[in-house]
Amino acid sequence: MAVASKNIPAPDLLPVRRALLSVSDKTGLADLARTLSDAGVELISTGGTAKAIAEAGIKVRDVSSLTGFPEIMDGRVKTLHPSVHGGLLAIRDDPEHAEAMAAHGIAGIDLLVVNLYPFEQMRFSGGAYPEIVENIDIGGPAMIRAAAKNHAYVAVVTDPSDYAPLLNAFQVNMGSLSFEFRQRLAAKAFARTAAYDAAISDWFAEILAIEHPTWRAFGGRLETVMRYGENPHQSAGFYLTGERRPGVATARQVQGKQLSYNNVNDTDAAFELVGEFGATKSAAVAIIKHANPCGVAEGGTLKDAYLKALRCDPVSAFGGIVAVNRTLDATAAAEIVKMFTEVIIAPDATEEAQAIIASKKNLRLLLAGGLPDPRAAGVTAKTVAGGWLVQSRDNAVVDGLDLKTVTKRAPTAAELADLRFAFRVAKHVRSNAIVYAKDRATVGIGAGQMSRVDSARIAAIKAGEAARSAGLADTLAKGSVVASDAFFPFPDGLLQAIDAGATAVIQPGGSVNDADVVAAADEHGVAMVFTGIRHFRH
Repeated sequence: MAVASKNIPAPDLLPVRRALLSVSDKTGLADLARTLSDAGVELISTGGTAKAIAEAGIKVRDVSSLTGFPEIMDGRVKTLHPSVHGGLLAIRDDPEHAEAMAAHGIAGIDLLVVNLYPFEQMRFSGGAYPEIVENIDIGGPAMIRAAAKNHAYVAVVTDPSDYAPLLNAFQVNMGSLSFEFRQRLAAKAFARTAAYDAAISDWFAEILAIEHPTWRAFGGRLETVMRYGENPHQSAGFYLTGERRPGVATARQVQGKQLSYNNVNDTDAAFELVGEFGATKSAAVAIIKHANPCGVAEGGTLKDAYLKALRCDPVSAFGGIVAVNRTLDATAAAEIVKMFTEVIIAPDATEEAQAIIASKKNLRLLLAGGLPDPRAAGVTAKTVAGGWLVQSRDNAVVDGLDLKTVTKRAPTAAELADLRFAFRVAKHVRSNAIVYAKDRATVGIGAGQMSRVDSARIAAIKAGEAARSAGLADTLAKGSVVASDAFFPFPDGLLQAIDAGATAVIQPGGSVNDADVVAAADEHGVAMVFTGIRHFRH
């Protein structure tokens, strides 16, 4: 049942006379408390916060003296009391509320400064279950929501980064805070508790393996406001969830301009792809343009792998993203900077490599500290009108699949190695995806077409163009293998790949026309294996 409003107008300027401070993050606490205290604001605090304020030589009143009740149960119960919540929720200009405050000895609290137990950090730190549960804050969110609801009379601060704006507003208005300022603080406070609760509910869904909870929440903290989104007329912001998966969100940017929206999207695609190769396999390089690979390769060194990847499509690689699966060395860095590149992302980089890249001041270098695990569980989400589509991460890895030879001829050992490589790449190509590969390097990629035949044709054209760029007479697809992210519905796509020069094929299988497709492969002496796993990527 809805509660009727009494339509009591909120005051514009609210004098701050009493403040309650209870923070997990003590950053900037002493300076904030001292400035408020020097201005005559009475400070009330709890536990460790009160101790930190007192140790800084600042007068502070413990909340237990306000409630008349000690903190109990290891601090689980300390602020859940009418003296606190009455002081936060009271409508000061409502006669009934004022009467209740007087009758019960409740004084108003004009400013609440709270930041919450570090649940998000604890969740991703690998802590034990009881430790994570203990870091679910109860009193903090309750006070924040109370103060934010009653922003007509209370200012609520949840982030140490807001201490400076708070004190500036406080001093400009000679000890008061404006209604507009209190509104903005309340909006941020509700967003903070929403993101906090989202992290908790997502953690429970994860540990209990609840794939599709009845209520799904997503939360994140703004990392940066971007210059624009996919296009200049769109605004954009980059939010971090706190997940420790190595990648663009957790990487340290060593140098270069601010990342754009498209940079972040493409860099994520590049690093997720190169993560398929792990740190213990051969050196691997992925070059990405518009979220699709234009060249991927393995080699004895990163330089070798880069040059093999670049050969696949040197035109599209211009202005692309380069991802590597091991520490970037000087030799590879010197080769990469010969072409205009937007971003390089690596687990790490030597000082010599960083010095080489520093000569290109606009080139962004990101060091992620590790590689994303392609087998790890997780969820991905995208918006649609009026809703979200949420699914488990595609963590099927070709090395873990039982490949089934379905043709008369089995692939050779060399073909099988290339087939695994090509299917690993195809997983990260927009559907419909066709990947030609030879000697563990892509030689032609067809992406995002409505017809699989067109993808096979485009990939073949790319292989021919790459050969001409390299001064070769024959297409790079000659003697290659081909990977398809989904089954061939008819033999035509396969025949296109065979015409291009492919000698072996890897595909999921599962079409009603599998027999016809296999027969076409047998007719041309081509080996084919089924994976039983599809890798659509829309």
